[in-house]
Amino acid sequence: MVQKSEDEHRPAPRPRGRPRSFDTEATLAQATLTFWQRGYAATSLDDLSAATGLNRPSLYGAFGDKHALYLQALRLYTEQSNAAIAHALAGRPLRDGLLRVYELALQLYYPADAAARGCLLIGTAATEAPRDEAIRQALDEALRGFTAAFEARLLRAENEGELPAGSDAALLGQLASAVLHSMALRARAGEAREALAAFAAASVEMLLSRPGTGAR
Repeated sequence: MVQKSEDEHRPAPRPRGRPRSFDTEATLAQATLTFWQRGYAATSLDDLSAATGLNRPSLYGAFGDKHALYLQALRLYTEQSNAAIAHALAGRPLRDGLLRVYELALQLYYPADAAARGCLLIGTAATEAPRDEAIRQALDEALRGFTAAFEARLLRAENEGELPAGSDAALLGQLASAVLHSMALRARAGEAREALAAFAAASVEMLLSRPGTGAR
Protein backbone atom coordinates (compact mmCIF):
# COMPACT_ATOMS: atom_id res chain seq x y z
CA MET A 1 0.00 0.00 0.00
CA VAL A 2 1.15 3.55 -0.74
CA GLN A 3 1.33 5.84 2.27
CA LYS A 4 -0.37 9.22 2.05
CA SER A 5 1.89 12.19 1.48
CA GLU A 6 1.99 14.91 4.10
CA ASP A 7 1.80 17.48 1.30
CA GLU A 8 -1.86 17.65 0.28
CA HIS A 9 -0.95 19.55 -2.87
CA ARG A 10 1.62 17.10 -4.17
CA PRO A 11 0.16 15.12 -7.09
CA ALA A 12 -0.28 11.44 -6.41
CA PRO A 13 2.23 9.19 -8.18
CA ARG A 14 0.95 7.45 -11.25
CA PRO A 15 0.32 3.77 -10.61
CA ARG A 16 2.58 1.40 -12.50
CA GLY A 17 0.86 -1.54 -14.17
CA ARG A 18 -2.46 -2.88 -13.03
CA PRO A 19 -3.83 -1.40 -9.78
CA ARG A 20 -3.72 -3.78 -6.80
CA SER A 21 -7.48 -4.33 -6.89
CA PHE A 22 -7.41 -8.11 -6.47
CA ASP A 23 -7.43 -10.24 -3.34
CA THR A 24 -3.76 -11.00 -2.73
CA GLU A 25 -4.41 -13.92 -0.38
CA ALA A 26 -6.92 -15.54 -2.73
CA THR A 27 -4.54 -15.07 -5.65
CA LEU A 28 -1.69 -16.66 -3.73
CA ALA A 29 -3.96 -19.54 -2.79
CA GLN A 30 -4.77 -20.14 -6.47
CA ALA A 31 -1.09 -20.04 -7.38
CA THR A 32 -0.31 -22.45 -4.54
CA LEU A 33 -2.90 -24.90 -5.83
CA THR A 34 -1.41 -24.70 -9.33
CA PHE A 35 2.09 -25.48 -8.07
CA TRP A 36 0.63 -28.26 -5.95
CA GLN A 37 -1.11 -29.92 -8.88
CA ARG A 38 1.60 -29.49 -11.52
CA GLY A 39 4.86 -29.19 -9.58
CA TYR A 40 7.24 -26.25 -9.64
CA ALA A 41 9.18 -27.04 -12.82
CA ALA A 42 6.09 -27.92 -14.87
CA THR A 43 4.19 -24.80 -13.87
CA SER A 44 4.60 -21.96 -16.35
CA LEU A 45 3.79 -18.29 -15.96
CA ASP A 46 0.95 -18.86 -18.41
CA ASP A 47 -0.42 -21.54 -16.07
CA LEU A 48 -0.22 -19.13 -13.15
CA SER A 49 -1.85 -16.35 -15.14
CA ALA A 50 -4.70 -18.64 -16.14
CA ALA A 51 -5.20 -19.85 -12.57
CA THR A 52 -5.12 -16.43 -10.95
CA GLY A 53 -6.71 -14.35 -13.71
CA LEU A 54 -3.74 -11.96 -13.65
CA ASN A 55 -1.43 -11.13 -16.52
CA ARG A 56 2.33 -11.49 -16.18
CA PRO A 57 3.07 -7.85 -15.27
CA SER A 58 0.48 -8.01 -12.51
CA LEU A 59 1.94 -11.24 -11.14
CA TYR A 60 5.43 -9.78 -11.19
CA GLY A 61 4.23 -6.59 -9.54
CA ALA A 62 2.44 -8.41 -6.74
CA PHE A 63 4.69 -11.40 -6.08
CA GLY A 64 7.89 -11.16 -8.08
CA ASP A 65 9.01 -13.86 -10.50
CA LYS A 66 7.89 -17.49 -10.52
CA HIS A 67 10.54 -18.51 -8.01
CA ALA A 68 9.55 -15.80 -5.56
CA LEU A 69 5.87 -16.70 -5.97
CA TYR A 70 6.62 -20.36 -5.30
CA LEU A 71 8.52 -19.51 -2.12
CA GLN A 72 5.54 -17.47 -0.96
CA ALA A 73 3.29 -20.43 -1.72
CA LEU A 74 5.50 -22.68 0.38
CA ARG A 75 5.43 -20.14 3.19
CA LEU A 76 1.63 -19.92 3.10
CA TYR A 77 1.27 -23.70 3.09
CA THR A 78 3.72 -24.06 5.98
CA GLU A 79 2.00 -21.40 8.08
CA GLN A 80 -1.41 -22.98 7.53
CA SER A 81 -0.06 -26.46 8.26
CA ASN A 82 1.65 -25.33 11.46
CA ALA A 83 -1.57 -23.71 12.65
CA ALA A 84 -3.62 -26.82 11.84
CA ILE A 85 -1.20 -29.16 13.61
CA ALA A 86 -1.03 -26.95 16.70
CA HIS A 87 -4.81 -26.69 16.89
CA ALA A 88 -5.30 -30.43 16.41
CA LEU A 89 -2.83 -31.31 19.16
CA ALA A 90 -4.12 -28.76 21.66
CA GLY A 91 -6.95 -29.50 24.07
CA ARG A 92 -7.18 -33.22 23.30
CA PRO A 93 -5.74 -36.38 24.81
CA LEU A 94 -2.48 -37.28 23.07
CA ARG A 95 -3.85 -40.22 21.10
CA ASP A 96 -6.84 -38.21 19.90
CA GLY A 97 -4.63 -35.29 18.94
CA LEU A 98 -2.29 -37.41 16.86
CA LEU A 99 -5.18 -39.10 15.10
CA ARG A 100 -6.71 -35.69 14.41
CA VAL A 101 -3.51 -34.44 12.79
CA TYR A 102 -3.41 -37.43 10.47
CA GLU A 103 -7.10 -37.15 9.63
CA LEU A 104 -6.65 -33.49 8.69
CA ALA A 105 -3.69 -34.48 6.55
CA LEU A 106 -5.80 -37.04 4.70
CA GLN A 107 -8.48 -34.43 4.07
CA LEU A 108 -5.80 -32.22 2.56
CA TYR A 109 -4.13 -34.95 0.53
CA TYR A 110 -7.40 -36.31 -0.89
CA PRO A 111 -9.59 -33.36 -1.94
CA ALA A 112 -13.20 -34.27 -2.63
CA ASP A 113 -13.26 -32.64 -6.07
CA ALA A 114 -9.84 -33.63 -7.42
CA ALA A 115 -7.32 -36.44 -7.64
CA ALA A 116 -5.11 -37.29 -4.68
CA ARG A 117 -2.34 -34.70 -4.42
CA GLY A 118 -0.39 -35.47 -1.26
CA CYS A 119 1.58 -32.68 0.40
CA LEU A 120 2.82 -29.57 -1.42
CA LEU A 121 6.18 -29.76 0.35
CA ILE A 122 6.85 -33.46 -0.13
CA GLY A 123 5.34 -33.57 -3.61
CA THR A 124 6.98 -30.51 -5.13
CA ALA A 125 9.65 -28.89 -2.94
CA ALA A 126 11.51 -32.15 -2.25
CA THR A 127 12.28 -32.58 -5.95
CA GLU A 128 13.63 -29.03 -6.28
CA ALA A 129 15.59 -28.89 -3.01
CA PRO A 130 18.83 -30.54 -4.22
CA ARG A 131 19.47 -27.81 -6.80
CA ASP A 132 17.80 -24.78 -5.18
CA GLU A 133 19.10 -23.54 -1.85
CA ALA A 134 16.15 -21.26 -1.10
CA ILE A 135 13.63 -24.06 -1.68
CA ARG A 136 15.78 -26.52 0.28
CA GLN A 137 15.88 -24.14 3.23
CA ALA A 138 12.11 -23.54 3.08
CA LEU A 139 11.50 -27.29 3.02
CA ASP A 140 13.92 -27.94 5.87
CA GLU A 141 12.40 -25.24 8.06
CA ALA A 142 8.89 -26.51 7.38
CA LEU A 143 9.69 -30.12 8.22
CA ARG A 144 11.59 -29.11 11.34
CA GLY A 145 8.62 -27.03 12.40
CA PHE A 146 6.22 -29.95 12.05
CA THR A 147 8.52 -32.17 14.10
CA ALA A 148 8.89 -29.49 16.76
CA ALA A 149 5.11 -29.28 17.13
CA PHE A 150 4.85 -33.02 17.71
CA GLU A 151 7.79 -32.96 20.11
CA ALA A 152 6.29 -30.11 22.15
CA ARG A 153 3.00 -31.99 22.53
CA LEU A 154 4.75 -35.22 23.46
CA LEU A 155 6.88 -33.42 26.04
CA ARG A 156 3.74 -31.91 27.54
CA ALA A 157 2.21 -35.38 27.60
CA GLU A 158 5.19 -36.61 29.58
CA ASN A 159 5.01 -33.68 32.00
CA GLU A 160 1.28 -34.21 32.53
CA GLY A 161 1.51 -37.97 32.98
CA GLU A 162 0.11 -39.11 29.63
CA LEU A 163 3.53 -40.59 28.89
CA PRO A 164 5.89 -42.09 31.48
CA ALA A 165 8.83 -40.06 32.72
CA GLY A 166 11.93 -40.56 30.61
CA SER A 167 10.06 -40.87 27.31
CA ASP A 168 12.14 -39.59 24.41
CA ALA A 169 9.87 -36.81 23.17
CA ALA A 170 12.40 -35.71 20.55
CA LEU A 171 12.63 -39.17 18.99
CA LEU A 172 8.88 -39.76 19.20
CA GLY A 173 8.31 -36.38 17.56
CA GLN A 174 10.52 -37.39 14.66
CA LEU A 175 8.62 -40.65 14.28
CA ALA A 176 5.24 -38.90 14.39
CA SER A 177 6.45 -36.48 11.74
CA ALA A 178 7.82 -39.33 9.62
CA VAL A 179 4.38 -40.93 9.59
CA LEU A 180 3.01 -37.70 8.14
CA HIS A 181 5.69 -37.60 5.43
CA SER A 182 5.10 -41.23 4.50
CA MET A 183 1.37 -40.61 4.17
CA ALA A 184 2.04 -37.59 1.96
CA LEU A 185 4.30 -39.53 -0.39
CA ARG A 186 2.02 -42.54 -0.60
CA ALA A 187 -1.03 -40.36 -1.24
CA ARG A 188 0.85 -38.68 -4.10
CA ALA A 189 1.63 -42.14 -5.47
CA GLY A 190 -2.06 -43.02 -5.54
CA GLU A 191 -2.49 -45.26 -2.51
CA ALA A 192 -6.07 -45.55 -1.29
CA ARG A 193 -7.12 -43.16 1.45
CA GLU A 194 -8.57 -45.99 3.52
CA ALA A 195 -5.20 -47.75 3.54
CA LEU A 196 -3.43 -44.64 4.79
CA ALA A 197 -6.09 -44.07 7.45
CA ALA A 198 -5.42 -47.58 8.74
CA PHE A 199 -1.67 -46.95 8.57
CA ALA A 200 -2.05 -43.75 10.59
CA ALA A 201 -4.13 -45.44 13.28
CA ALA A 202 -1.65 -48.31 13.58
CA SER A 203 1.25 -45.87 13.71
CA VAL A 204 -0.30 -43.98 16.61
CA GLU A 205 -0.73 -47.21 18.56
CA MET A 206 2.87 -48.18 17.86
CA LEU A 207 4.16 -44.74 18.87
CA LEU A 208 2.33 -44.88 22.18
CA SER A 209 3.11 -48.52 22.95
CA ARG A 210 6.88 -48.46 22.45
CA PRO A 211 8.76 -49.78 25.49
CA GLY A 212 8.79 -47.08 28.11
CA THR A 213 6.25 -44.86 26.33
CA GLY A 214 2.91 -46.52 27.02
CA ALA A 215 0.29 -43.77 27.05
CA ARG A 216 -2.49 -43.88 29.58
